[in-house]
Amino acid sequence: MAEDLVLETWDLHCDRNGREHRTADMGCKQLVVRRGQPFTITLRFSGRGYEEGVDKLSFNVVTGPCPSETSGTSSHFVMTDCPEESCWSAVMQQQDGESLSVSLCSPPNARVGRYSMTLEACTDYQGSSYQIGDFVLLFNPWHPEDTVFMRDENERREYVLSQHGLIYQGTCDYIFSIPWNFGQFEDDILAICLNMLDINPKHLRDQNRDCSRRNDPVYIGRVVSAMVNCNDEDRGVLFGRWDNHYEDGMSPMAWIGSVDILKRWKKFGCQPVKYGQCWVFAAVACTVMRCLGIPSRVVTNYNSAHDTNANLTIDRYVNEKGEQERYSWDKIWNFHCWVESWMARPDLAAGYDGWQVLDPTPQEKSEGVYCCGPAPVKAIKEGDMLLKYDIPFIFAEVNADVVYWVVQGDGMQKQSIRSSDVGKYISTKSVGRDSREDITHNYKYPEGSEEERAVFEKAEHQKKSIGEEDEGLHLRIKVSEGANKGSDFDVFAVVNNNTDEERVCRVTLCARATSHNGTLGPQCGLTDPVDIDIEPRAEKRVPLRILYEEYRDKLTQDNLIKVVALLNDHQTGDIIVAVRDIYVENPPIKIRILGEPMQNRKLVAEISLVNPLAVPLNGCVFVVEGTGLTEGQLVKELEEPLEPQAEAKFRMDLMPRLSGLQKLMVDFESDQLTGVKGYRNVIIAPQPM
Repeated sequence: MAEDLVLETWDLHCDRNGREHRTADMGCKQLVVRRGQPFTITLRFSGRGYEEGVDKLSFNVVTGPCPSETSGTSSHFVMTDCPEESCWSAVMQQQDGESLSVSLCSPPNARVGRYSMTLEACTDYQGSSYQIGDFVLLFNPWHPEDTVFMRDENERREYVLSQHGLIYQGTCDYIFSIPWNFGQFEDDILAICLNMLDINPKHLRDQNRDCSRRNDPVYIGRVVSAMVNCNDEDRGVLFGRWDNHYEDGMSPMAWIGSVDILKRWKKFGCQPVKYGQCWVFAAVACTVMRCLGIPSRVVTNYNSAHDTNANLTIDRYVNEKGEQERYSWDKIWNFHCWVESWMARPDLAAGYDGWQVLDPTPQEKSEGVYCCGPAPVKAIKEGDMLLKYDIPFIFAEVNADVVYWVVQGDGMQKQSIRSSDVGKYISTKSVGRDSREDITHNYKYPEGSEEERAVFEKAEHQKKSIGEEDEGLHLRIKVSEGANKGSDFDVFAVVNNNTDEERVCRVTLCARATSHNGTLGPQCGLTDPVDIDIEPRAEKRVPLRILYEEYRDKLTQDNLIKVVALLNDHQTGDIIVAVRDIYVENPPIKIRILGEPMQNRKLVAEISLVNPLAVPLNGCVFVVEGTGLTEGQLVKELEEPLEPQAEAKFRMDLMPRLSGLQKLMVDFESDQLTGVKGYRNVIIAPQPM
C-alpha cells in the first residue's frame, strides 16, 4: 500500500502568471488571471513525488458566498492529460522529483471575481484536502471565445491596459481635452471594484443569482452603471451636483483621476464621494470596467439633448431680446460624457455586438434604478427603439430637434427650428495617440441624408426637417480671438443676405453665463436692437463687447457664456435665432521634465502657471498625479497669494515605477481660478539590466 501523498508547499507564480495574463501591473500580491487562458502552479510534496496511476489529484474552485455547480460558481475537476475547452481543467505539465507543475484553465465563460482553490490528493482511497490559496479571475479580451474579445492588439492596449487618457470637454465650437488618470491597476483598485460588485443591491437581494450572472459583461455593465452614482441609496460611489455649491466636498472640476475617488469611497465606508458630474461618473465607470477586463472608453457628445418627455423635440422659449422666457425641463447639455464598453450581445438578435453605451450619470431611471445601458451603438444609429437597454433616451441625446419659440410683445409665438444642432462631434481619444477620434458616424447617418430621415421615421417621429434655406437671410455668431479668462472680448452676429435685393432687418444680441448642463445664469452682455440694411449678396456684422468686469462674478466653474442672436426680417416677418456657447479659456499650466527619464531613478518636474486676472489668487493648490510616476497624489500649496500677472513656479521629485509612455497630470485650484488642467507625456526608459 502506497504511503499518502502529502503536500508541503505550493507556488502560484503570481509574477509569471501576471505577466502572461497582462495583470502584472496590478502590483497586488495575489494571483490575478484572465478567463479561458491557462496559468501554472507548482505543488511540492514531502517524502515522495506524485505517481501516475497511484495518486489521484483533483481541484475545487469556488466563488461567491453560496457556491454551487448548477450556478457555475463551483467546479470540481480531476487532473488529466489534455485540457478541456468548455469547463475548468488541470493538466500535468512537468514533474521534477517531488515538485509537480500543473496548468490550470477556466472556461472562457467562467464567472469573474474572487475564487478559493482546494487540492484533493487521494491515494488508495485515503485522501487529504489542502487549501492552496485564492485568486481573482477577470474577463479576457485576448480570448476569441470570451464575450469581450477584441481583435486588435493596439485597441486592447488602449481600452484595457492603458491607465491614463484624455476626456473631451468644452463646446462644439471649442473642443479641448482634460487628462485623466484611470489607474485601474493601482494598488487596492481591484479589491475596491470587486467590493462594489459585492455590495450592489442585486447581490444583497440574491447572492447566488448575482454571482451566477457575473460571467456576463452585459449584467456587469448594468451593475457598474448603477453603482457609480448613489441616487438609489445603494452606497454608490459618487454624489452628483450641478449647482456650483461644492464647499463641503471637491468640485467636480478638480478631480484628475479615478483612483483618489475610489480610495476615498472605500476609506469612508462606501459613503458617496462629493461631487461628480458626467465626465467624472463616466471616467470612474471606465476605470472599473477596464479593471475587470472589459474594453472601455469615455465618449463625449456635444450638444447632448436631455429629452424628459420623450417626444424627440426640445422646446426653447425666448423673448424678443433673446432672453429665456420660461423654464423647460428639457435641456441641451453643452457636452455629455458616457462610457462605451466592448462586448457581444447574445441576448439580442445578430448584428448588435461591439460598442455599447453605458451611462452612469443619474438622469432617468431604467427598470426602476438610475442606470443606463448597455445600449448597442448600432441600435442607436438604426433607431431600433425596442431593444435593451434604454435606447430611446440615448437616441434623443444625439438626435432630438431643437425648436426655438420667440414670444413677442403681444404674446404671439413664432417658431424657428434648428434640426441639426444636437449630437455633434461625438469624440473619444484616438488609439495610441493624444488626438481626438470623431465617432459621430457610429451613432448617426449624415445630417439630412435619406438614411437619417428613414431612421427618424422608424423611431416613430416625423421629423420636420427645415434645412438651411439658401435663399433669404442667414444668421450666425462669431467670436474674436482671445476669449481668455481675465480679458474682454467681442462676439458678432454675422448676417448674410443671400437674395438679389436689399433687405432690412433688426438684430439683437444677448449673453448669459451658463452651465454645461444647460442651466442659464445671469446676463453678462446685451445690445440694443439695431436696424441694418444689407446689400444683395452682402454680409454685415453686429458686435457685442463682453467685459471681464461683467462676467467675472457670474461665470460658473464651467467657464461658459451662451450668446443668443435674434434677427427680425422686416420684409417677411420671419424670426431667425442663432445660438453659440463660448468657452472662456483658462491659462495654460507649463510642465518641464528635467533630466533623463528612467525607471526607478529620480526625475524632476518643473511646473508653472501665470495669474492672468487683475486680482490676486488666494488658496492656490497644485495637485500632481500620474500612474507609474507618482505614488498617489502630490500636493503643493502656495503660502502666499499669487499676484496679478505673477508666475507660480516650483519643482517636484518623481520616482518612475513603470517604463514606457506615462502621463504626468496637474490640476490647479484657487479662489478665482478652478479646474485648470495640464499634462505632459513622459517616456520612461526601462532600467538597465
